[in-house]
Order: sequence, then C-alpha cells, then structure tokens
Amino acid sequence: MIELRAGRVTALVDPERGGRLASLRVEERELLVGPPAGDDRSVRWGCFLMAPWAGRLARGRLQFRGESWRLRQTHGRHAIHGLVWAAPWTVERAEPSAAHLRIDLDRDGWPFGGEVRQTLRLSPDRLALEASVVAGDVPMPAALGWHPWFRRDALGGEPSLLLDADGLLERRSMLPTGAVLPVAGRTDLRGGPPLGRRRLDDAYVGARSPAVLRGSALELRVAFGGECDTVVVYTPRNAVCIEPQTARPNALGLDDEAARGAGGRDLGPGETFTARISIAWASARG
Repeated sequence: MIELRAGRVTALVDPERGGRLASLRVEERELLVGPPAGDDRSVRWGCFLMAPWAGRLARGRLQFRGESWRLRQTHGRHAIHGLVWAAPWTVERAEPSAAHLRIDLDRDGWPFGGEVRQTLRLSPDRLALEASVVAGDVPMPAALGWHPWFRRDALGGEPSLLLDADGLLERRSMLPTGAVLPVAGRTDLRGGPPLGRRRLDDAYVGARSPAVLRGSALELRVAFGGECDTVVVYTPRNAVCIEPQTARPNALGLDDEAARGAGGRDLGPGETFTARISIAWASARG
C-alpha cells in the first residue's frame, strides 16, 4: 500500500489490486467500502479506474474501424469496467501526497496494446484523480471512468444525492437500448432528494458537474470535466456509487459512428486521451 497524507486526511493506494484507492479517511471517517476479504480483487469496493472502457461491454464484443473482437467475459455474459481494476500496476513515483502509476495493456486481452496512466493527488479538502489512455503503435478505441464505493454510514444519517441531469439511458437486461428517457419520479435527482430506498443502477447523460452527496455530518462533491458527461448512479443498500465516465456503457461495442456519438474516442498511434475528476469534502453543517 502507498499511504498519502494531507493534514488530517489519509488515503491508501493499492498498486497490486488495480491501482485502486483502498481507503480514504477524513478526520477518522472512512469514506469508502472496504474489501470483503484481504485478497479480494472484485469490483465491489474502494475506488478504481475503468479503462480502456467503462461499464458493461455487451457479451464482450468490441467493434473498431469495421472489425470485431471478443474480449474475456468478466461479469456473466459481459465484459465489465475495462481491464485494469484487478491487475497489478507499476508505481512510477510516490510522494507524501501523490502517487503516479502506470500499466501496460496486454495484447492477449486487448488487441491494440498501449498503456494507462493515473495520478492520485491528495490535499486537505479534496482528492484529484487524473487518468490517461496512451495508444501504442496502432490505432485504438478508448474510454475512461471512475467507480467509487462511498459508504452510506460515513456521511451521517440517510444521504441525499443531487445530480443535475435531464436524461438517462433506457436499459434492457442491464444494457442500454440507445434511447434516452427523461428523468422522472425516483430517477430524478435534480433537486437533491433523499436516497432512502431508491435502488438505482442508471446511466445519466448530459450530466452537469458536480454531483453532491450529502449526509447530516459530511458533504461530498464529485466534480468532473465536460468529457465525463455520463454518470452512472448505483445505490445498493450499504453504498452509493457515483461513476463519471467519458462514454456511455457499451459505447465501444457499437459501430464507429454510434460509438463516437456515445463518447468513444478513436486514438491514432501514440495519441493520448486524458480525463479528470475530483472528490471534495466539507462539513454538512458548514
């Protein structure tokens, strides 16, 4: 583990298990769901990077420039959340409040090669996350996203969630159909409603930064740039996941024109695609 410190805030980065953020403690409050076991490499804890795609890739089918590939299915019949969330990363540099990591994309699992880089930088009131996909010697598609698992009980009371987005993707069997529906009722988060028993697993599109998760003791703001205009919200009983993504789920499973319309990037040899988000915290009373 790499320990980062800034004032009364500490973070642990786990290079061996996906280069993920394993812990984020703000004044003794642990904000993230921890692993169910010491050797767990699943997608159900911490905060991990999704690359070189985000979300589900239907039946592991990837399309790019008129060709099609089958990738390893990692979630039932589908490939999920990219290739790097369970793999060991290389630590390029560790500082008292920042960590810089990289990982090669193995051609056995990703036919294009290339690499992914990420930087985690901690300050007393926020964590800044930056990631880049770097193409190798051939063109490749790309998308990025982050998947934090925030603990509900860390915020105090039942949290509310504000997300300024007017539409969400229609889904069938957990996959987007391509249609965009207006938010309504339990899916409308524009007014910052209490989450309560809302069990959401939805991809909001055209989302505007930041998303605000607020409890009685602590408020979290997840800010994202314009390249991350898709935000998946997942609300199981014990956690709240706010997942900014540069492309819609299954974007890289579509033909080239549709993939671009869904946020997929087309990188030439040696080109780099970068995205950034931040997680900030403050007292809800202040």
